[in-house]
Amino acid sequence: MKTAVITDSASYLDPEVAAKYNITVLPITVIFGNEQFRDGVDITSQEFLKKLAENEKLPTTAQVTMGQMQEAFDQLSAKGYDEAICVNLSSGITTFYENLVAYSRNVTNIKVYPFDSKIASAGEADLCLLAGQMALDGANADTIIPKLEQLRDTINVSLVVDSLDHLKRTGRISNTSAFFGNMLKIKPILTFDEEGKIVPEAKERTMKQALQHIVDEIAKADFDLPMRISVVDANNPVLSKSWVEAFHEHFPEAKISTYPISPAITVHTGEKAMGVVWDIDWETLSK
Repeated sequence: MKTAVITDSASYLDPEVAAKYNITVLPITVIFGNEQFRDGVDITSQEFLKKLAENEKLPTTAQVTMGQMQEAFDQLSAKGYDEAICVNLSSGITTFYENLVAYSRNVTNIKVYPFDSKIASAGEADLCLLAGQMALDGANADTIIPKLEQLRDTINVSLVVDSLDHLKRTGRISNTSAFFGNMLKIKPILTFDEEGKIVPEAKERTMKQALQHIVDEIAKADFDLPMRISVVDANNPVLSKSWVEAFHEHFPEAKISTYPISPAITVHTGEKAMGVVWDIDWETLSK
């Protein structure tokens, strides 16, 4: 039994890392007016941010299509894969998972296992890397899926945005929440709930206070295995570096990873957003 792993570009896996773990990454489409760009293929994070600054109208995104999925299934089947585990963006913010579940019933050349990450970015990436490592070690879906569920149950995230405008305009959070946050000039802290939807978590006046809030939340974690902390940012490298240093100081035994926020997610968060994901270490769990 040969198992493949597929994800979307919201995970923003480095191409070399994706290749190392044999993970197929399909691009979400970013749309500026009449222009369409495949996330991570036709446009980089820096190019996206430049276009975002130059355009008054906010861009939108289009999820991976079933045509893209079928093309990937065909290629993997031709390479001798028997099954594909698809770890994709949270069903709470896109209909992709629901669509794939329905579509997969008609796929005949490879067994498809849709897996709802209920998360995005680094959390999604951790799930992909766990599946990729286990697949390389010879495990199949029957063994990998329970491990993915175990990891998913430990994933926590806090997302700090400068403004809720982007999330409001792209329909990821209510108008009331957006208006409330911006009127108070706060740093809104958001998270994903059990259904994978973006919901308010807390509010702080400054990024420094937001960081302290996250440190306090991470300190509550009670994992049986080592912890991994991932810091993600939308073109905020200086702040990202200082947050990484703070987490090393407060949690010296944790593994620390860093990721840029992909254009497909920055469409909704806006520039300068900061996120932190903490969970059990996928490398330890894979063994």
